[in-house]
Amino acid sequence: MEESPPDRYGVVGFPVAHSKSPFIHGMFARQTAQNMEYRLYEVPPVAFRTEVGRFFAEGGAGLNVTVPHKVAAADFASELTPRAERAGAVNTLAMEKGRVLGDNTDGAGLVRDLTVNLQVELADRRVLVLGAGGATRGILAPLLEHGLEELWVANRTAERARDLVSPFSDLGKLRGCGYDELPVRPFDLVIHATSAGLEGNVPKINPAVIGPATVCYDLSYGKGDTPFVKWAWNLGCARAVEGWGMLVEQAAESFALWRGVRPDTAPVLAVLERPG
Repeated sequence: MEESPPDRYGVVGFPVAHSKSPFIHGMFARQTAQNMEYRLYEVPPVAFRTEVGRFFAEGGAGLNVTVPHKVAAADFASELTPRAERAGAVNTLAMEKGRVLGDNTDGAGLVRDLTVNLQVELADRRVLVLGAGGATRGILAPLLEHGLEELWVANRTAERARDLVSPFSDLGKLRGCGYDELPVRPFDLVIHATSAGLEGNVPKINPAVIGPATVCYDLSYGKGDTPFVKWAWNLGCARAVEGWGMLVEQAAESFALWRGVRPDTAPVLAVLERPG
């Protein structure tokens, strides 16, 4: 009996050559015995709608979506999950019954990495998120659902932070502010969600927000410590980690949506050898 062709998946971004997603989903597929293939699709913003439309028209089953297409993907989708609607951004597209569903698994991936892999307690904790871009939008609701004492979003431009938190104000004690408006005392958890690290920089915030019991988490990752992780360690934080776990856990959430089975993330993280 001839084997049916593999279901087609991939990740779309610009640029996208650095993505670890094909490796991660390849491990997931082998682990769960899924007949699928996963490729990179480098698509500039001007061609996003056309190329993604072609992918699904030609029988594609699902796509992960990375920078800079997450808002465009939300607009492209026929329907959004509640968490994608909250975030206003999509990182996962899935063909379901002739319609393209848009989901956002970023926040769930972050929370799972924090609570399961890193054993970080979130209930009644004070949390600071640095940056008011698309990455922050995707993680606010899942964090607030864990009963935080308070959540601050700080940004270089205070107004942008205040605008970003406004739609989430019904979920808990939440405040948007400029870097210079932060309280001068340590937070329990500090999450770095700005693009500053890509240029080798760290947000200009008062070091007092990090104390000896503070856990620091960088949504970015790379070879060796990121600038934020180095900075946090130098300030004497309790722990500083990069976002490898979030990357793998959000991928597992996408995989479960597509294939109906949730893969074990531990073997993938072990191979990636995440520091921290």
